[in-house]
Amino acid sequence: MKHKKTNAGESFQRKVFSSLLYSLLLTLTVEFFVAKNLLAVADYEVQSGSHAALFQPIADFRLLTLLALLGGGILFFCLVFWFLQRKSFSYIAALSEAMRNMAGGDLRATVHIEGDDEFSEMGENLNRLGEELRSLMEREREAEKSKSELVTNIAHDLRTPLTSIVGYLDILRSKRDSLDAGTAAHYTDIAYEKSKKLEKLINELFGFTKLSGGELVMHVSSLDLVQLLAQLLEEFYPSFVNAGLHYELIADRESLGIEGDPELLARVFENLIGNAIKYGAEGKQLRVYLVTEENFVTVRVVNYGKLIPAEELPHVFDRFYRVEQSRNAKTGGTGLGLTIAKNIVEMHRGEITVTSDWSGTAFVVRLPRNLDFTKENFANAYH
Repeated sequence: MKHKKTNAGESFQRKVFSSLLYSLLLTLTVEFFVAKNLLAVADYEVQSGSHAALFQPIADFRLLTLLALLGGGILFFCLVFWFLQRKSFSYIAALSEAMRNMAGGDLRATVHIEGDDEFSEMGENLNRLGEELRSLMEREREAEKSKSELVTNIAHDLRTPLTSIVGYLDILRSKRDSLDAGTAAHYTDIAYEKSKKLEKLINELFGFTKLSGGELVMHVSSLDLVQLLAQLLEEFYPSFVNAGLHYELIADRESLGIEGDPELLARVFENLIGNAIKYGAEGKQLRVYLVTEENFVTVRVVNYGKLIPAEELPHVFDRFYRVEQSRNAKTGGTGLGLTIAKNIVEMHRGEITVTSDWSGTAFVVRLPRNLDFTKENFANAYH
């Protein structure tokens, strides 16, 4: 890029220098021809007496005549230089007009690219700036729209279990004497489950707020990733049974030590496994693959249930974005889980991607096996 700028600058300088040189040579030639012939004609006419009154002042005041010709030569030089550089001046005016339009809020203003000098490069940069600003504003509008939807969704998610909790507790309070022990225990269990759902929603929102504000601190230590995945899958066993899912951990080794924050990484894989259970029940199978490389480890969480539409794939990690827009008790949520997972993976200097086709929906996490920065309180600096 720097080489391109240097060439563009030299190209423009050559054009200006060439125009100056051509204008100067043309002006000197014209001046010499006009001055020589004008003075010769004046001397001849004065001597012959045919037009003495007209040419006598020129013959008598040669210095003033030469000064007048010099002034005319300067004007002629300027006109020639302007003529040669008129395209550059016109292009500069177009650039200026485009910048004024952009400053006035018209981000669709563009400049037609001509030539390969500095001004054409400025035009390209200006067009690219306008495009990036339009893209940024579009993303901001989408974010604002998503935030509005998020508020509505959160209000719905919080209100639904809260209404149930209040309703069942009110029954338990007002009819404590008439309810049998089994019914009271059943109502208590329902209120408890709804309370746990509320707790999960609030924790997810609180975690996202901390992550967005750079308040989340990593505590890095050595951990066994194979053991962590096996433990998480065991903890999800009741959910697998309820969903009718069979799970399998396929690792290329029995133990793998890496550096990372165990709690945060557990949160990542809890989210991925939870989503696989939620949306993959139809596939009856969930597989977690672990493959090691020299400096990295890759974990793939694959389910064979609902596919993610191709147009949705680029957005699944966007904040406030939900793939499934219909809201129901089974799949409801804030839509922040994958955003949080992506941020945590990036804090570990890894990456997370997703694919979804007839071979299954796979969330792929690639992590470095060793971290070479301070083991605590570095998250803000990196994030």
